[in-house]
Amino acid sequence: MNDSIMNAPADAERRLLLQATVTAGAIAGVATAVPFLGSMAPSQRALSEGAPVDVDLSAIAPGTMVSIAWRGKPVWVLHRTDAMIASLQQLDDLLQDPRSKNSEQPVEAHNALRAIRPEYVVLVGICTHLGCVPLFRPDAAPADLGTAWPGGFYCPCHGSKFDLAGRVFKNVPAPVNLVVPPHQYLSESIVRIGI
Repeated sequence: MNDSIMNAPADAERRLLLQATVTAGAIAGVATAVPFLGSMAPSQRALSEGAPVDVDLSAIAPGTMVSIAWRGKPVWVLHRTDAMIASLQQLDDLLQDPRSKNSEQPVEAHNALRAIRPEYVVLVGICTHLGCVPLFRPDAAPADLGTAWPGGFYCPCHGSKFDLAGRVFKNVPAPVNLVVPPHQYLSESIVRIGI
C-alpha cells in the first residue's frame, strides 16, 4: 500500500495543528505588542504639562498678576499700569542688561518692556540664579527693600532683584533677566503661553 495514502489523515491533522498554533501565536503577539507600544506613548499628564496654556486677560486687574503652571514651571502674567510702564524707562542705569541682549525672550518681546503688548508682561517665575521663585513686590520703597526699590520681583533666597519687566538689577547674584516664554495673543483678552 502507498505510504502517502496512509499518512493523508496525519498530514491534514498536522496542517490544522500548525495553522492553529500560528494563529494563536499571532494573537498572543498582537496582545503583547499593543500594551507594550501603548506604554511608549506619553501620559495624559505629560501631554498636558507640555501643552500650551490660555490665560484670560480680562480677569487680571491693572497692577495685579496671575500665576499659572506651564511645563511644570510658574509663569506670571502681569497687567502693568501706566505708572508701572513709565517707571521702567528710568531704570536703565541700575540694570545689568537693560536691553536684554543676554536674555531669553521671543523676538517680538525683544524690547525695553520685554513684552509684545506694553501693558502685559509674561515671565517664567524662576530666579535665574538658583531657581527659587521670586516674590511680586510692586510697592515702591518698602521698609525691607529700601527707598531706592522701584517695585518689581524680589528673590528671598539670595536677594536678587528684578524690575517689572523681569530685568535684573546690578550687583545681585542672578546673572541674567527672567525668561520670557514663547507666547502669542489669540485675541484682545486671551494670551496663549507655549506656542
